[in-house]
Amino acid sequence: MSSAPHGTAPDPHPAPRMPRRRDDIAWADFGCPAGIPALLRGLVDPAAAAEAERVLGNVLMDGVFTLGPAMPAALPFLLRLAADPAVPVRTELVEVLFVVAELSHPVDGGSERAIRFLGGDRDHPERARCRAVFFEHAELVRGLLDDRTLPDGLIPPEERASLLKAAAA
Repeated sequence: MSSAPHGTAPDPHPAPRMPRRRDDIAWADFGCPAGIPALLRGLVDPAAAAEAERVLGNVLMDGVFTLGPAMPAALPFLLRLAADPAVPVRTELVEVLFVVAELSHPVDGGSERAIRFLGGDRDHPERARCRAVFFEHAELVRGLLDDRTLPDGLIPPEERASLLKAAAA
C-alpha cells in the first residue's frame, strides 16, 4: 500500500528516515563498536553514567576538534537525553552538545589557517549532518536553552548562540 495521497505517485527519492531506536543503527558502518547502544543506555544508569559518558565521548569524537562519523547518528539520542532532568550526566551531555554545535559550524573556506586546523567541510560531511540533526530537533534545543532545571550559568551566551546557530541550519 502506498503512503502517497490518492492520485499522486509516491516520491521516488524519499528522505531517509532517521532510526528512532539506537539498536536500529548499524554503528559498525561508522567504524564504531557495536556497544554504542549499551553506552547510550548506560547514560541513564546512575552507577554507569559517568563512565558511559566518558567512553561515548571518546568513541564519537575523532579528535579534540573533529567530530567522528557516528556523531550525527548519536546526536538525536544525546539531545533527548540532555533534555531529560532525570539523566545522571545531564550537565555533561549539555556540555557535549556545546562542543558538537561549535564543531558542526561550517569552516571558513577562505581561511587557510582554519582549514589547516579543522579541515575543509568537504572532508567532514559529519558537520552538515550534525547541523541537520540540530535543525530537525530545534524544538528540543530551544527547550534545553530555556530549561530552568539546569544549573545557573551552565549555558553562557556564546554557547547559547552556537546551539541556536546549529539548530537554524
